[in-house]
Amino acid sequence: MILPIVAYGSPVLKKKAKDITPEYPNLSELLENMYETMYGAHGVGLAAPQVGLPIRIFLVDTTPFADDESFTPEEQKQLSSFKKTFINAEILKEEGEEWAFSEGCLSIPGINEDVFRKPTVTIKYQDENFKEHTETYEGLIARVIQHEYDHIDGILFTDKLSSLKKRLIKGKLANISKGKCSADYRMRFPAASKKR
Repeated sequence: MILPIVAYGSPVLKKKAKDITPEYPNLSELLENMYETMYGAHGVGLAAPQVGLPIRIFLVDTTPFADDESFTPEEQKQLSSFKKTFINAEILKEEGEEWAFSEGCLSIPGINEDVFRKPTVTIKYQDENFKEHTETYEGLIARVIQHEYDHIDGILFTDKLSSLKKRLIKGKLANISKGKCSADYRMRFPAASKKR
């Protein structure tokens, strides 16, 4: 089932999400719905807060980037097969020289800005079977993980922009929270006037 994606301005997007246990109700159904929602919106990642749940879950599937000619064949191969569910994740370290890449977000449609992130990330997480892993990722995969991880810490990519950039997009962000934006997927807007 495709879930509505909550828009910029929703309080859940600014909350630090909570860990869950294997007893979390209907978890496999939730994960299935989240994947369906992410694919329906042509996303490469989706975090639980984006569907209104303040819990530490996010998904990543970098397959859409695999056709991008700007990556080396080796990177394209990695991107084409990277699909993972991260539960109760904790980033242990971020390393390397920061690099810029234009990021967007399903909760902030129509806005893309260059964000600086470190190229290597080491993360500890549980998979959908609550088996624990500690892994290190690089490049675009690391970036997508960092972006989704920020969501479960209540951070949006727009929080990482310079104060000038923030001022320039302030009006657009206000419009998104009111539902004045176009997205080809279902959304829930915090400040949209309630129509009867």
